[in-house]
Amino acid sequence: MSRLLFWLALIFLIGFAIRSKIREAQKRQQPFNQPPPAGPAAGAARQNTSAEVETMLQCAHCGVFYPASETVQARGRDYCSAAHAAMPSA
Repeated sequence: MSRLLFWLALIFLIGFAIRSKIREAQKRQQPFNQPPPAGPAAGAARQNTSAEVETMLQCAHCGVFYPASETVQARGRDYCSAAHAAMPSA
């Protein structure tokens, strides 16, 4: 009989530990699952994020994408650096 009680207590303790770990993990993830803020501040936040988005261009020499503000134009094409703009086109 004591063996049975021991195994039941052990199973109960393991189940309790697993449930507490699951709850702890859910509490850590809760800030990420919260809905976006509402009200006038939310509209301003959305406008700020859209202002940070920049157009990406592809270098005519190497094919790498880079921000449009860093473009070097030569011979009617866009390049990612002055070194690539100076290279002869193939």
